[in-house]
Amino acid sequence: MDKEQLKELLPHREPMLLLDDAEVIDGEAIGHITITGEDFFVQGHFPGNPVVPGVILCEMLAQNCCVLLGQNEAAKGCTPMYTSLDKVRFKSPVRPGDTVELKCSITRERGIFHFAHGEASVDGHLCCVADMSFALVPGEKSGE
Repeated sequence: MDKEQLKELLPHREPMLLLDDAEVIDGEAIGHITITGEDFFVQGHFPGNPVVPGVILCEMLAQNCCVLLGQNEAAKGCTPMYTSLDKVRFKSPVRPGDTVELKCSITRERGIFHFAHGEASVDGHLCCVADMSFALVPGEKSGE
Protein backbone atom coordinates (compact mmCIF):
# COMPACT_ATOMS: atom_id res chain seq x y z
CA MET A 1 0.00 0.00 0.00
CA ASP A 2 1.23 3.46 -0.80
CA LYS A 3 0.44 6.54 1.27
CA GLU A 4 -2.90 7.21 -0.46
CA GLN A 5 -4.03 3.60 0.08
CA LEU A 6 -2.94 3.85 3.72
CA LYS A 7 -5.21 6.89 4.13
CA GLU A 8 -8.16 4.71 3.10
CA LEU A 9 -7.31 2.30 5.93
CA LEU A 10 -5.85 4.45 8.72
CA PRO A 11 -7.44 7.42 10.51
CA HIS A 12 -4.09 9.29 10.56
CA ARG A 13 -3.30 12.28 8.35
CA GLU A 14 -0.26 14.47 7.79
CA PRO A 15 1.70 15.41 9.70
CA MET A 16 0.88 12.40 11.93
CA LEU A 17 0.71 9.79 9.17
CA LEU A 18 4.06 8.13 9.84
CA LEU A 19 4.19 5.45 7.14
CA ASP A 20 5.28 5.82 3.52
CA ASP A 21 4.15 2.31 2.58
CA ALA A 22 3.06 -0.97 4.15
CA GLU A 23 2.01 -4.47 3.20
CA VAL A 24 0.83 -7.59 4.97
CA ILE A 25 2.87 -10.72 4.32
CA ASP A 26 2.07 -13.99 6.09
CA GLY A 27 0.21 -12.24 8.91
CA GLU A 28 2.94 -9.65 9.50
CA ALA A 29 2.72 -5.95 8.64
CA ILE A 30 5.88 -4.60 7.05
CA GLY A 31 6.04 -0.85 6.67
CA HIS A 32 8.60 1.79 5.84
CA ILE A 33 9.21 5.47 6.41
CA THR A 34 12.18 7.52 5.26
CA ILE A 35 13.23 10.25 7.66
CA THR A 36 13.88 13.37 5.60
CA GLY A 37 15.12 15.76 8.26
CA GLU A 38 12.23 18.09 7.46
CA ASP A 39 9.88 15.97 9.58
CA PHE A 40 8.19 17.94 12.38
CA PHE A 41 9.48 15.56 15.04
CA VAL A 42 13.17 16.16 14.39
CA GLN A 43 12.87 19.95 14.32
CA GLY A 44 14.56 20.93 17.59
CA HIS A 45 15.24 17.31 18.63
CA PHE A 46 18.19 18.00 18.83
CA PRO A 47 19.80 21.05 17.15
CA GLY A 48 22.95 19.91 15.37
CA ASN A 49 22.23 16.26 16.25
CA PRO A 50 18.74 15.37 14.95
CA VAL A 51 17.32 12.12 16.32
CA VAL A 52 13.82 10.66 15.93
CA PRO A 53 12.15 10.73 19.38
CA GLY A 54 11.45 7.31 20.88
CA VAL A 55 7.78 8.10 21.29
CA ILE A 56 7.57 8.73 17.53
CA LEU A 57 9.18 5.35 16.83
CA CYS A 58 6.48 3.80 19.02
CA GLU A 59 3.79 5.65 17.05
CA MET A 60 5.29 4.37 13.79
CA LEU A 61 5.02 0.84 15.15
CA ALA A 62 1.44 1.46 16.25
CA GLN A 63 0.40 2.72 12.83
CA ASN A 64 2.02 -0.31 11.24
CA CYS A 65 0.00 -2.51 13.62
CA CYS A 66 -3.13 -0.68 12.49
CA VAL A 67 -2.46 -1.96 8.97
CA LEU A 68 -2.91 -5.47 10.40
CA LEU A 69 -5.94 -4.47 12.45
CA GLY A 70 -7.50 -2.99 9.32
CA GLN A 71 -7.52 -6.47 7.77
CA ASN A 72 -9.91 -7.58 10.55
CA GLU A 73 -13.61 -7.35 9.67
CA ALA A 74 -14.35 -6.42 13.32
CA ALA A 75 -12.25 -3.27 12.87
CA LYS A 76 -14.57 -1.75 10.27
CA GLY A 77 -15.99 1.52 11.61
CA CYS A 78 -13.66 1.46 14.63
CA THR A 79 -10.74 3.60 15.67
CA PRO A 80 -7.75 1.67 17.03
CA MET A 81 -6.63 3.25 20.31
CA TYR A 82 -3.41 2.48 22.14
CA THR A 83 -4.18 0.80 25.49
CA SER A 84 -0.67 -0.21 26.53
CA LEU A 85 2.95 -0.01 25.56
CA ASP A 86 5.20 -2.54 27.29
CA LYS A 87 8.76 -3.83 27.21
CA VAL A 88 9.88 -0.93 25.02
CA ARG A 89 13.58 -0.91 24.29
CA PHE A 90 15.53 1.59 22.24
CA LYS A 91 18.63 0.00 20.76
CA SER A 92 20.06 2.65 18.43
CA PRO A 93 19.12 6.14 17.23
CA VAL A 94 17.24 6.89 14.02
CA ARG A 95 18.46 9.94 12.11
CA PRO A 96 17.58 11.93 8.98
CA GLY A 97 18.40 9.93 5.86
CA ASP A 98 17.46 6.63 7.51
CA THR A 99 14.68 4.43 6.16
CA VAL A 100 12.96 2.69 9.06
CA GLU A 101 11.57 -0.79 8.42
CA LEU A 102 8.72 -1.72 10.74
CA LYS A 103 7.59 -5.30 11.38
CA CYS A 104 4.54 -6.01 13.50
CA SER A 105 2.43 -9.03 14.31
CA ILE A 106 -0.71 -9.58 16.35
CA THR A 107 0.12 -11.96 19.20
CA ARG A 108 -3.37 -12.42 20.64
CA GLU A 109 -6.89 -11.01 20.77
CA ARG A 110 -9.43 -10.73 23.54
CA GLY A 111 -12.73 -9.05 22.69
CA ILE A 112 -12.02 -5.55 21.44
CA PHE A 113 -8.40 -5.78 22.65
CA HIS A 114 -5.59 -6.77 20.31
CA PHE A 115 -2.02 -7.40 21.45
CA ALA A 116 0.99 -6.99 19.18
CA HIS A 117 4.76 -7.12 19.00
CA GLY A 118 6.73 -4.70 16.85
CA GLU A 119 10.30 -4.09 15.79
CA ALA A 120 11.83 -1.09 14.01
CA SER A 121 15.17 -1.39 12.24
CA VAL A 122 17.45 0.57 9.93
CA ASP A 123 19.68 -1.32 7.50
CA GLY A 124 19.11 -4.53 9.45
CA HIS A 125 20.08 -2.97 12.80
CA LEU A 126 17.38 -3.12 15.47
CA CYS A 127 16.42 0.35 16.72
CA CYS A 128 13.29 -0.23 18.79
CA VAL A 129 11.19 -3.15 20.05
CA ALA A 130 7.84 -2.97 21.83
CA ASP A 131 4.82 -4.95 22.90
CA MET A 132 1.59 -3.02 22.44
CA SER A 133 -2.12 -3.37 22.84
CA PHE A 134 -5.03 -1.62 21.18
CA ALA A 135 -8.77 -1.36 21.66
CA LEU A 136 -10.99 -1.17 18.63
CA VAL A 137 -13.31 1.65 19.67
CA PRO A 138 -16.52 2.03 17.65
CA GLY A 139 -16.76 5.39 15.86
CA GLU A 140 -19.27 8.00 16.95
CA LYS A 141 -22.48 8.02 15.01
CA SER A 142 -23.08 11.34 13.29
CA GLY A 143 -26.44 13.05 13.16
CA GLU A 144 -27.76 11.68 16.46
